Amino acid sequence: MSDSERPHTTTDAGIPAPSDEHSLTVGPNGPILLQDHYVVQKMAQFNRERVPERVVHAKGGAAHGFFEVTEDVTQYTKADFLSQVGKRTPVFLRFSTVAGELGSADTVRDPRGFAIKFYTDHGNYDLVGNNTPIFFIRDPSKFSDFIHSQKRMPDTNLRSNEAQWDFWTLSPESAHQVSFLMSDRGTPRTWRNQNGYGSHTFLWENAGGEKFWVKYHFKTVQGIDTFSDAEAKSMVAEEPDFHLRDLFESIAKGDAPEWRLEMQIMPFADAPDYRFNPFDLTKVWPHGDYPPITIGRMVLDRNPENYFAEVEQAAFEPANLVPGIGPSPDKMLLGRLFSYPDTHRYRIGPNYLQLPINRPKAEVHSYNKDGAMRYSHAGNQPVYAPNSFGGPRADGSFPDTTWGVEGAEMVRHAYTLHSEDDDFGQPGTLWRKVLSDTDREHLVSNIVGHATTKVSPEIQQRVVQYWTNVDSDLGARVAAGIAGTDGGATSANGGSADSPVGTGASTGL
Repeated sequence: MSDSERPHTTTDAGIPAPSDEHSLTVGPNGPILLQDHYVVQKMAQFNRERVPERVVHAKGGAAHGFFEVTEDVTQYTKADFLSQVGKRTPVFLRFSTVAGELGSADTVRDPRGFAIKFYTDHGNYDLVGNNTPIFFIRDPSKFSDFIHSQKRMPDTNLRSNEAQWDFWTLSPESAHQVSFLMSDRGTPRTWRNQNGYGSHTFLWENAGGEKFWVKYHFKTVQGIDTFSDAEAKSMVAEEPDFHLRDLFESIAKGDAPEWRLEMQIMPFADAPDYRFNPFDLTKVWPHGDYPPITIGRMVLDRNPENYFAEVEQAAFEPANLVPGIGPSPDKMLLGRLFSYPDTHRYRIGPNYLQLPINRPKAEVHSYNKDGAMRYSHAGNQPVYAPNSFGGPRADGSFPDTTWGVEGAEMVRHAYTLHSEDDDFGQPGTLWRKVLSDTDREHLVSNIVGHATTKVSPEIQQRVVQYWTNVDSDLGARVAAGIAGTDGGATSANGGSADSPVGTGASTGL
């Protein structure tokens, strides 16, 4: 079908949609507007596709522990849980795969969710990230489409490598994350042997009102370790719950896993003139520009007592931001501020925050009331504000941590361009400067194996061009590999996992 013959995308009410890729923002770099009903509709509908498991990140495991501050960061943020060295905050961390269903295997090639709930004295702070510092897309308008390409097809109910490569090769911003995914980092040996990242850029503000852009990096103290492709596939048959069992048994025997928190901190004024857009989720900040600073450690030392009550009902939402921490102009992050609590209200119920695993340790004083499964209530107290009868009152000493936008038009547009805003530069650096020779061999083998499993020659041609755009040598090796298989079955990777992807001084991995 030619482009001229293709139908126009519409809303579910049949109204022509203005864009499949760009949310409505205040200027190219500004915040997403609530009046973008099409994006709201896409996310709200997407959140209600399946009952009762999570639409994404369905399979996972979790543990309780604590976060301890090890360095003074009060010059950067007034967040109370980071206010003094030695302060400990209870945490709950959930690991997960992205695309698989609740009963899927742990060791399949996939990003891993890395979601942390900090039970602070000023309410819950949720940092909802992955084991990667980047993501496949940079605009929430494409999120449900991306996940649909990774999930089961409507006619066959089978996963489709062709759909994945079709989406990826038509979305060049995905190249950095797909490079990570197709490396051995896409098959971590255990949850304990992987890093975790906030991925997005966030805003910190200190007591004096000074602001900083920041990125979170949780580095595994156990060391990075990975499966080769063949080892990961073998474990699918041998022990599909390998990661879940490993975490539970490690903690049960007293071998508590630990991560150190490293922060990249950018002065607020650096962002507009930085060489690429610092809020682009498909890119990392090179460590040479903003060296990571170790500020704390996280330890997991207690297993859940009931999987359903704690792990399955746990609800993480990026909108839970405590005073001193705010969002950035990252469009994906701004979309997630709505999407996550919305899906929890549907999946668990409107009072999901009253469940023990989600309940904050700080007291709750709210005018929200009733709804299914309501447990806590205010009793004989005013149910509206303002009131004259002693009801809670907002405190202006806890203002939002945010940034300003003035004089911008409402547009559907990509981010404004910076000098190095290309989609293939950072994955090219990963290939040329970070990966070892063994890592490169595995990356090519993993790509070829995936792209020759029920993927049409037309899509394979785009796969070759996609990787050629990353690096000409990589593209040539992928082309030779695909040609050598004649489009046949998946090739196996039998290499050793003893040489995991490098630490990434230039790319931030």
